Amino acid sequence: MGRVEDTSAADSAVVLDRVGARLKRLRTQRRMTLTDVADATGISKSTMSRLETGQRRPTLELLLGLSHAYRVPLDDLVAAPEEGDPRIRLRPGRVKGRTVIPLTREPAGMQAWKIVIPAGKVDPELRAHDGDEWIYVLSGRLRLVLGDEDWVLGPGEIAEFSTEVPHWFGSCGDGPAEILSIFSRPGESMKVRVSD
Repeated sequence: MGRVEDTSAADSAVVLDRVGARLKRLRTQRRMTLTDVADATGISKSTMSRLETGQRRPTLELLLGLSHAYRVPLDDLVAAPEEGDPRIRLRPGRVKGRTVIPLTREPAGMQAWKIVIPAGKVDPELRAHDGDEWIYVLSGRLRLVLGDEDWVLGPGEIAEFSTEVPHWFGSCGDGPAEILSIFSRPGESMKVRVSD
């Protein structure tokens, strides 16, 4: 009888092992010191050093801060293995005038997307459904209407909310907005692991 191996864990390890070298290369290309990066992101110099040398695995929170500081897409920090790249099967689509790029392959479970919202998407169309959503603004300004509340979020800002509350998000009208969106259905939750 053959042995079944979990290749997804091995692929993840390969991806994470490459992140440190990318972080160091980007920092040196930007002519930034560890102190410069620490000042720009709030990540300590020692944590940055451990990330670059592979002594610490990056978290999504750390990578999002570094992506913003280096002004590169998250994909540039975390590239999938060259063979069997799951992004090859993930095709951008158009939903209600927005460009939606799926970042997860599985139809069930938590879903992640990169969404580009054109400047013209300014008229709120509130809707509600089961689940929870987490939004991170990559660029531009995003208008978020949540129930009776109306907010404007800029690059690096995050919103987390129950999608059971009537909601809508779109552009502020002064240019396109680019966001990361993570959606979970009822009973699912993000797993956060913190390590030193």
